[in-house]
Amino acid sequence: MSPLAGLRVLTLEQFGAGPYGSMALADLGAEVIKIESPAAGGDASRHVGPHMLGPDDSQYFQTFNLNKKSVTLDLKTPLGGDAFRRLVATADAVVNNLRGDQPDKLGLTYDALKAVNPRIVCLHISAYGRDNERRGWPGYDYLMQAEAGIMSVTGEPDGAPTRLGLSMIDFMTGITGAVGLLAAILRARTSGIGADVDTCLFDVALHQLSYPATWYLNEGDVPARMARSAHLSAVPVQTFETADGWLFIMCMTDKFFNALVGAMNRPDLASDPRFSTMKARRANRGFLTQELDAEFAKAGTQVWLSRLNGLLPVAPVFDIPQAFANPFVERIGMVTRVPHPQRPDLRCLASPLRIDGERPQASACSALGADTESVLREIGLGADEIAALRAGAAA
Repeated sequence: MSPLAGLRVLTLEQFGAGPYGSMALADLGAEVIKIESPAAGGDASRHVGPHMLGPDDSQYFQTFNLNKKSVTLDLKTPLGGDAFRRLVATADAVVNNLRGDQPDKLGLTYDALKAVNPRIVCLHISAYGRDNERRGWPGYDYLMQAEAGIMSVTGEPDGAPTRLGLSMIDFMTGITGAVGLLAAILRARTSGIGADVDTCLFDVALHQLSYPATWYLNEGDVPARMARSAHLSAVPVQTFETADGWLFIMCMTDKFFNALVGAMNRPDLASDPRFSTMKARRANRGFLTQELDAEFAKAGTQVWLSRLNGLLPVAPVFDIPQAFANPFVERIGMVTRVPHPQRPDLRCLASPLRIDGERPQASACSALGADTESVLREIGLGADEIAALRAGAAA
């Protein structure tokens, strides 16, 4: 049995953070029902190109919405709002990733819904939070990387401030919200009382500064961008160019450094007082990099991997085509086929979780509004009521 089987989650979500977090719940067996506005054409990411899957679907959208149902309701209409509240009475949670001032306006808070369902948990994922002067501000991942200082430590020292190549703040915020949501649901199942759970992109971005933030707050230590993606304190932890490509080496301990120079047949580097301890290597980072650069240039990437794999943390630096050509990816099953009406052989990334040794199976998210009638009938709406919703453009 899927771990979250029997859990019903209603979502009002778009783009990355909310959908990524709720997809993790859907992967684990929760029934995740996307409540989408019929007037707006549903989740805006349904229309994000360039790779479309019909008029209201795209590969971008499916990336973040596998295993979900779709119900169209306009919460701003009396009929749509009433149908939504009837759904809430059957649900465990309501998730939104709207602007911080919207949940109160749309009646998505615990206070607004507790009379319908006192155990309901309401997760709010916003840009800046719901309780401060920025609650009405729109915001996206890249802005958070900029303001939280992440761009200041990303990229080469002599280059412009650089964002991460993917929207990792969105994804981390979604997972953070999912963890908080599950914790509050567990409490609600014993106490009978739900809650509001809040997280936001800005808070999560700042939290990702982790130990450099602790160093700065306590010691005034200001981290800088490091050449070749090097670690701030552990050496050698960085990229190295081989005769035909690049490697990433991570000697986080003396043991791994000794293994590296042993595989290079350079034991003199381990006994050199400039490099014999982590502190010494940090102080002489440039000199050590020159020595290692000369050694790595003597052979190709695969030769070095054959010498180093299993001895110390090492990886080839791949582009995306190389990453998916890696036979290890196929062996572990991280790519799965998700049949889609417009693309029967659609391939997507599999869940990174395994339950009892098996990755959760994936299915495409329903077409816009495809589950509206079946879900509304399940909660007791009759044919006339559903017809009225449709006639009033509320569903």
